[in-house]
Formats: sequence, structure tokens, C-alpha cells
Amino acid sequence: MLFSLSVTSEASISADGVDAPLRVAYVTSRFPSVTETFILRELNAVTEQGVDACVLPLFPTPPGPVHDAARRWESRTFRASPGRVLASLAWWLRNEPAKLLAVFATVARGHAGSAGIMPRAIVTAAIAAHHARWIKQRRIHRVHAHFASYGALAAWCIHRLTGTPYSFTAHAHDLFMDQRFLREKVHAAEVIVAISDFNRRFLSPFGGDAVTPVAVVRCGIDVDAYPFEERVRPAKGSASALCVASFQDYKGHAVLLEALARHGHGLEGMSLTLVGQGPLEAQVRRQAAALRLTGRIRFTGALREQEVLDELMAADLFVLASLVSARRFTEGVPVALMEAMACGLPVVATEVSGVPELVRDGDTGLLARPADPGSLASALRRVIQDPDAARMRARRARVHVQREFDIATTGPAMAALLRGETARSDRPVDREDRVTLQRFDASSSAIGRRA
Repeated sequence: MLFSLSVTSEASISADGVDAPLRVAYVTSRFPSVTETFILRELNAVTEQGVDACVLPLFPTPPGPVHDAARRWESRTFRASPGRVLASLAWWLRNEPAKLLAVFATVARGHAGSAGIMPRAIVTAAIAAHHARWIKQRRIHRVHAHFASYGALAAWCIHRLTGTPYSFTAHAHDLFMDQRFLREKVHAAEVIVAISDFNRRFLSPFGGDAVTPVAVVRCGIDVDAYPFEERVRPAKGSASALCVASFQDYKGHAVLLEALARHGHGLEGMSLTLVGQGPLEAQVRRQAAALRLTGRIRFTGALREQEVLDELMAADLFVLASLVSARRFTEGVPVALMEAMACGLPVVATEVSGVPELVRDGDTGLLARPADPGSLASALRRVIQDPDAARMRARRARVHVQREFDIATTGPAMAALLRGETARSDRPVDREDRVTLQRFDASSSAIGRRA
């Protein structure tokens, strides 16, 4: 095994000294979400490691397909209706008004100056008050939130109301788009999970590592569920490219279409399948028509996990043109890229955030400059024109994903962190090639530390 584990958390010991399951409430923005399979996989993985997990979503689940694997969590997902939220606020006002008012006052001050974020932060605090009461009644040992924005804010509120220790996972634009209140969330957390070394470094000025330990735990996939198949350029006909991404500005669909239409010398025959849904889908369709690409592009809408796998196995290469949007939205480490690399697809991506930790330029894939259609087209041409080199990169990519992004490794690592155990790596760790928990000793945990 990659990690040797030691030191048992007090939270996992019952009053009579007998081991008891660690009860963890996962706070998420929405659950289930077809674009957030990493949360579902993590929940399944930590449960297999003996963690008793439940899910507390903050906001309603968007319409659309639901992965079949998420259905088993329906009975362990507890939502806050408006009536329940109001009843919980009234309960806190009757029983501990000072705590509740202090939480709302601190949240309001911490988000002052943003008309867009302030109302949502206040609503999050109100929902968190309901979840806090629910957690208090059920004696949950700890809270883990996904996303450094509203999820971590809710965990902070729950902590201030109940004293329950919390951790949170920082992904992408939840961390980059706005740092209001980030320092408070970092300082009060017991430990923080970063999905990339890039995120870990980003958290440093806010107290990451200096005040609160930061653990690098990758989002993982079940690599065995993605059969590896080498791709051979079709002897006749065009190469087929695949992009699995929601239709949002930071996914770079506009750049990808520009690359094919205006810089696509040598790529004239390439077809493109776009999997996903989102607010910009109609705009992308219009752009495709304006660039006379409609006949080469297939839109599938959102697909379930098995359907995505079918598309991966049918494609010749995978492309993701991510960029940093005007709103500072961008990628973390895209799970879609992990899945493509596990399947043996040559990949072309862009150099943003933690992507280069997965797609190593010239080694496990090719990287283009973000928001640069010419650079993206050039990388796509390299895949088409040198299939032997593309296959070699694809082989190394499979090994890299299996070693560093397999849920069989990252799941136990996450469960160990939740239990407050120390994880030590059995192999040397370098900056570019690691899935590791930074040393986190339960004896020096922040259970007694407060913001």
C-alpha cells in the first residue's frame, strides 16, 4: 500500500473504549450533480474504509440526469427545506441567540462589499444553522465540506455553532474567484484538502500550512472501470475528437471552435463530439453555425457515467481547452481528463491551475497556451501527424493516472485524513509526481483551536 497509517482519532473511539464508526457529515453545494462524480466516488471510497458518512446539500439539485451510483445515497442525503431552516433559526434564537447572531454578524462583515456574494452567504449561514442543529442532535463527529466557497462557509458556521471540527476540499473557482472570508475559513479548519500542489501553494498566504495543515489528496477515479485501448489513426475518414465539459466560459469551447475553424490547417476532416450541458450551449451552437462547423460537431447533452465511457472508447483523441475566465473561474484538475487518459486517449489540454500535474507536456499529453486557438490547433496537429508519439504518451498517461489518481489510493488517504491519522509515504515524493497526505498528527489537531 502507498500509505502506512497510525494514530487513532479520539472521535472514532466510543465511551467504553471500543472502536466505533467515525460519523462524518459531508457538506456540498448540491448533491447529486452529474458534473461532480468526484464527490460520489469519494463518498463510496471512504464508506468502504469504515467511515459512516451522510450528505448535507446546501442548494437544490439542478435538473438533469443522475448517475445510477448516486441512488444509493438518497437515504443518506438530508436536505434543508425553507420551513426547516426557519424552525432551526427560531430554535437557535431561543436557546443560543448570542452564538447565532455572532455567526450572522461575522458572515455579513466578512462578505461586505460584494452585492453578488453577500446574499448567498447569508442564505448559506441560515441553511448551515439548520444543518448545525441536525448535527448537534445526531452527534456527528466531524464535518467535511467540498469547495472552499459556500461549502466551507457552511462548515465554518456549523463549527461556530456546535464546536464540531471541520475540514474542506479546495477545488478550482471556489478558491480562485473570490477570497473574501477565506482566511477565516482556513484558520478555523482542522485540516484542508487541496486537490493539487497548485492549490496548496495558493492557500499559503491565507494560513495554509503555517496555521492549518494542508493535505494534497487528488480527486480519484476507479481506473479499473476504464479499459485501456490504444488508438490508431483511421486509415480512411477523419479523426474523431471528444470534449467532455459543461458549457461554461472557462471550459474554452469558443477557443476550441476557433482552433478548428480558423487555425485548422491539417485538421479539416476532424470531427468533434461535445458532451455536456450548461448555460452557454446555445451560444456555442450559434458559434459552430457561424464558423460553418455544424456538420463536424455532435452535441450529446449531459450523459451518465456509462454513456460517457462509451464516448471515450469510440473517440480517437480528447481535447479540453480550459482557460481563466473574466470571473476568475478555471479548472482544478479535471476528472474528465483522468478518465480519457485511463482509456488510452491521447489528450490535449491547456496550462491552467493544476492541469500540468496531470497532463505533463510531451510526457503524458500535450499542453497548449490557454485562450490561444493557434496553440491549441498546433497541439491537435501534433497528435494527428505523429500517432506513434501520441500512443507513447497515452501509455505513460495510463500509468500516471493509475499511480496518482486512482480512487483505490486516494480513497483510503482521504479516510485516513478524516480519522485524523498520520499518513507516511512509502516512496520518495517529488514536486511533480505525487499523491500524498502531508503529515497530519491527530495529537496536534485543531479540535481545541478556534478562529
